[in-house]
Amino acid sequence: MDYGWGAHDISAPKRVQLADVPVEKDMVLEDVQSGFVGAVVRVEKSGGLHVMVLEDRRGRTRTFRLGHGFLLDGRPVHVVAPLPAARAAASSPARTASGSVRVENARARTARASRIWVEGQHDAELVEKVWGDDLRLEGIVVEPLHGVDDLEGAIRAFGPGPQRRLGILVDHLLPGTKESRIAQHAMTAPGARGNVLIVGHPYVDVWQAVKPAALGLAAWPVVPRGQDWKTGILAGLGWPHHDQAAVANGWKRILGRVGTYADLEPSLLGRVEEVIDFLTVGAP
Repeated sequence: MDYGWGAHDISAPKRVQLADVPVEKDMVLEDVQSGFVGAVVRVEKSGGLHVMVLEDRRGRTRTFRLGHGFLLDGRPVHVVAPLPAARAAASSPARTASGSVRVENARARTARASRIWVEGQHDAELVEKVWGDDLRLEGIVVEPLHGVDDLEGAIRAFGPGPQRRLGILVDHLLPGTKESRIAQHAMTAPGARGNVLIVGHPYVDVWQAVKPAALGLAAWPVVPRGQDWKTGILAGLGWPHHDQAAVANGWKRILGRVGTYADLEPSLLGRVEEVIDFLTVGAP
């Protein structure tokens, strides 16, 4: 396949002009010649030339000169030096990691009584990383539940009302699942109707809501039935996985590859935005 780089016969068709793509940290690129796939961890000058360092999913790094010979999301591109900060700022408004226009010099709002609940610490860290700026501006706090088995009791203890609302994000919320039955029962708690919104994503764990491409993967490893999911994922990636410290480090590596909303699956993005709207639109 001819992507338009390298030597070719003068009688060959004129090569296609590839799009110039300014290199950015965490951009996932494939070197066509070697097949090496990795995320950009840094860009520097060497001998007057710009080079970039890519890190693959096993933590190995390689250095490449910018230019032709790379694929981005499967498409051939011409990788060029990053835009100067002044040009980048002038080309488009500054945005938060969630894609919202950044409000400069804004103070965080005093926290509302309303809350976003998520199932665990990893969920909370992911929401904070992508939507943290927006949530501080709105005065919304994210709290981990560490399980939803007694979600009705937790809602009852919270005491929801018009000025004290709850948005709850549940893992693996699909029709007919245990989670869907728990959510349905939870809405019978006093004050829940109209003041509590329970939404969910289809994934067993929030790790899967990170696009595999963010880690240079075509897909997440398949975990055999009956095996702990996080342990199975780490084993499938060839990462340490034998204890809780390894799981924590694995999640840290995954979270480190999330830069913006573009690194997350739409099925999670839509649900988080829905919860934020529920808690803020029309609220005092």
